[in-house]
Amino acid sequence: MFRRTFWFTTGVAAGVWATTKVNRKLRQLTPESLAATAANKALETGHRIKDRAIGFALDVRDNMAQREAELGDALGINADPELPAPRRLTAIENNRSNPKYIENTTYSHDRNEDH
Repeated sequence: MFRRTFWFTTGVAAGVWATTKVNRKLRQLTPESLAATAANKALETGHRIKDRAIGFALDVRDNMAQREAELGDALGINADPELPAPRRLTAIENNRSNPKYIENTTYSHDRNEDH
């Protein structure tokens, strides 16, 4: 009697376990689940690629700055050269007294004409 109860309980437990595994696998194979899994993997891959690209860009920027410093030292260029003061074109300064010059230009400043 005890043997029958033991094997019956073992069979029920194995059946419940197998049914649970099969149902779980069937839920994983539904189109919605497959689409969600593919989307998650695509997002993970995108984040990985983005992180690598950012790391590469930072490495390039660091090496570029280092190389510029090396070239600046080799050529004797100051690290912070003083920039010249902004210059205005003399034609612009002279046009204030002669407005006809502006009116007679063949160039239109209307940006909509270019499109």
